[in-house]
Amino acid sequence: MGRSLFIGMASAHAIALTLAAAPVAAQTTQEDPAMPRVATPAAEVPVDDAASTTDDIVVTGFRRSLAEGLELKREAIGVRDSIVAEDIGKFPEANVAESLQRIPGIFLSRDGASNEGQQISIRGLGPSFSVTTINGAPVRTTSTGGVGNSSRTFNFDVFPSELFGRVDIYKSPLANLEEGGISGNVDLQTPRPFDSKGRVVRYNLQQNYNTGSGQIRPRASLLVSDTVGNFGALFGVAYAQNVNERSGFQSTGGYNSTTLATRPAPTAGQPDNRGPFTPFALDLDNPAANLGNLTREQVAGAYLPRFYRVFTSSNQRERLGFVGSLQYKSDRFEASVDGIYSRVTDVNDEFTFGVPVRNTRTVRSTTSLPGRGTNSGLIPVDVKIDQYNNLYGTFDNSSLLTESFYRNAETQFRYGIVRAVWSPTDALKISAQGNINKSEAFSSGNRIVSNIYSIRTTFDPTVNVSYPTISSPVSFTDPRNYTDPSLGFGSARELDEQKSGRLVATWEAGEFAGAEWSALVGASYITSVKEIERRDGTSIGRARTLPGGGTFATIDVFSHMVPFLPYGATRDGGNLGFPSQFATFPRAFVMDYLDANGANAAAPVQLNSKFRAEEQVKAAFIETNMKLPLGQGNLRGNFGMRYANTRTIIDNYAPTGGGAFGPRQRRGGYDNWLPSLSLAWDITPKVLVRGSAGKTITRSALVDIASGIAIPNRFNPDVTVGNPNLRPQVATQYDFSAEWYFQPASVLSIGVFKKSLRDTPSSVTIYGVPFSTLQLSQDLFDRRSITGSDTGTIAPDQPFTVTTVQNLGTLGLKGLEIAYQQNLTFLPAPFDGLGVLGSFTKVWRDGNDFVTSKGTRVSMAGVPDYSYSATAFYEKGPFAIRGSWNYRARAGGSSVNSGNDQIAYTAPQGFLDATVSYRLNDNFELRVDALNITNTNLYTYYENPDQPKGNGSSRRDNSFYNGTTIAFGIRGKF
Repeated sequence: MGRSLFIGMASAHAIALTLAAAPVAAQTTQEDPAMPRVATPAAEVPVDDAASTTDDIVVTGFRRSLAEGLELKREAIGVRDSIVAEDIGKFPEANVAESLQRIPGIFLSRDGASNEGQQISIRGLGPSFSVTTINGAPVRTTSTGGVGNSSRTFNFDVFPSELFGRVDIYKSPLANLEEGGISGNVDLQTPRPFDSKGRVVRYNLQQNYNTGSGQIRPRASLLVSDTVGNFGALFGVAYAQNVNERSGFQSTGGYNSTTLATRPAPTAGQPDNRGPFTPFALDLDNPAANLGNLTREQVAGAYLPRFYRVFTSSNQRERLGFVGSLQYKSDRFEASVDGIYSRVTDVNDEFTFGVPVRNTRTVRSTTSLPGRGTNSGLIPVDVKIDQYNNLYGTFDNSSLLTESFYRNAETQFRYGIVRAVWSPTDALKISAQGNINKSEAFSSGNRIVSNIYSIRTTFDPTVNVSYPTISSPVSFTDPRNYTDPSLGFGSARELDEQKSGRLVATWEAGEFAGAEWSALVGASYITSVKEIERRDGTSIGRARTLPGGGTFATIDVFSHMVPFLPYGATRDGGNLGFPSQFATFPRAFVMDYLDANGANAAAPVQLNSKFRAEEQVKAAFIETNMKLPLGQGNLRGNFGMRYANTRTIIDNYAPTGGGAFGPRQRRGGYDNWLPSLSLAWDITPKVLVRGSAGKTITRSALVDIASGIAIPNRFNPDVTVGNPNLRPQVATQYDFSAEWYFQPASVLSIGVFKKSLRDTPSSVTIYGVPFSTLQLSQDLFDRRSITGSDTGTIAPDQPFTVTTVQNLGTLGLKGLEIAYQQNLTFLPAPFDGLGVLGSFTKVWRDGNDFVTSKGTRVSMAGVPDYSYSATAFYEKGPFAIRGSWNYRARAGGSSVNSGNDQIAYTAPQGFLDATVSYRLNDNFELRVDALNITNTNLYTYYENPDQPKGNGSSRRDNSFYNGTTIAFGIRGKF
């Protein structure tokens, strides 16, 4: 926290000093600050080498990328930000998503396993509220842990950054943009041969090193582009590996107390206020219980986590990508065929070890052993309560649960587009394109669980909240201490396929009524298909005959257990009480000997969650553009209307009785008229103001629309039911900004925005639904967790929770964005190579409230209330260095109060990244990139808004460290 505050204050101080000097700099420059001229890649001359007597300032590298992006921003009528490659095949960052977090209003979320930037949120709305296109064609893709979730989000980590040359982020609506992004539209653009005339060969050879895993892996890319006359061809390939290791503490889903959990179960139609996990009760009546100076009410009312356990994982990621383009270009006609292929695979070894508090019960049993079944109540023998009412200390009758979890994931993405632009006259231009893209993702998660029963354990998070004490007199590394092994196999497939066509005609109408006019009219057609299927091979894995004979139930399972973690001891944060070693099962035993994925492949598809959803969208749009001289500059305007007709065809399965399912098809649709207006006025050559208004939509998540009866967690008595009649969310939004371009490639801007959403999806939950009415098979659930017995079956009257989603909510957003960028060329040499940029975003949210038992209301947002970024760079001669600090405040989670009045927050996050390079000559450049230099602690926590703040230091969940990733090598071009 101290280091983050210091960096933030230092960045703010630097910006303030620079702004104070800005007017002087603007007076001394001889360039027109309104139109900074940027050389093409072919004219590559460093800025400090440019002759002071020339009219052109020629810049290269990161500074050139910033200048081009800023010029695109200024030329736009609506609110748009752009990131441009430093040169063909030379994107500024290793990950496109990492680059985007420099843009005001962009919040980055990282994939937990690989620690790479994966999804983005724009202006206070989650990843599903934006639309991503490649070369203007809509695309979808998923990866790693998202497989099977059937969301509309786009995962940027599927692609190497070398495949792209530019990214545009549209924050205000335009009629010609694809509808569906209330928060904004992101367009990724692939390079084409005529981006750089002539022959270009660009290469990159690096090694990736992760401090957490201690592993080194290769990264390389090659791009070849050439033009001959009117024809050009480009081909690129990129390959990378990385091994990311993380470790820390996990509570897996909240904190609860005995007092809450022992409340009566809800009746049908009543909310469940028994806390986030039930059943749960400490054995306070046991003769061995020793509460010390605490009362029974204090101990019963204090909170324990659902688990207190070690988490550690190692993820090996491999990514391969290809990009290709054939292009023809003349004065009147241009055509290209562009393609992308990308494949990303993850092999993840995950291990957990700790006490399952969720299974704590105090009902006596004559058939169950202590710590098992209904005789598993934790007995407090030496406990304390901290200032936030959390219980910790030593407990008898504990059980330990260890899990060896092996995950595999692969995503393959294919994309092809044919486009042509023809200008039959100087005033008329016609463009057309057709696209097809397909994303196929597969993931499997296969685990083996074993237990140690009836032991004493100590849990103490006060030593180190991320590496707490979890100790016992029993050896954790001796396989002979473990018993009761069980399996959990499963896999998921997700397919996204889109076909689209687009035709646009643009007419330059000329001057009328003192203004220059142009018009654009067009139409598009998109068909999108998403298919989901899941399989569970657990029962097959238990019963099948294994190599050498026997089944999982008959062999000596623990003879295959090893007394260590396969990739070595996990760090302990300096606390010797945190288990850094415990017995595990090797990957070869689960994946090869037990053939987990073979069992998954042989298992039937789970028809309750299988669906195929097709969306057919026909759209037509018209825009009118004008430019009117006004004052010292021009007033530019864009007026448009977009009509979209959406039709849905959903094929899923419905219960037919006795656990069986039958096919079912549903159809639906809706129409939307979406107007838009944008104005930009160049008040002076240096000052610009712009405003926009419009209406946009975001379609609901397909899992909420298309699923039959989905089971979010097989350990809980909960199901969700899809609603095919869900309408899209509709937003009316407004933007206003003022921008001061006080010197070439420099800006200071401030903007405000407002969004009003209606028809936002809201969960409608029915409690106490008898299991028999769901007509589901018991094999879809973990019966032990739901029934509380070792071999029991789910009773027909077992109460379940059924949740569906309806268009009931409203949401309001207001925001502030500030951006600053400047080259400090006014400084004396050699400091004139310095430059800085930064941004700040603040979001106010109204709606989606979490309500406590005392009536306190807190508006929940899945994105932070504010974020900021600060980048300083130095480029002069052959040397360049860049450092970026990106910070996001905490972000709230679900608005559902389970009864414990605790809000789940994602903790504040700050990431420091840096790049250093040295150009030996025009063909060779040494480069070092470092990500997450400060090894930021990523975690979630739970806080009661009616109690003292500070739970972020105590009620932790998923508190992990990922290490620093360093890439070093050489790159250049010929």
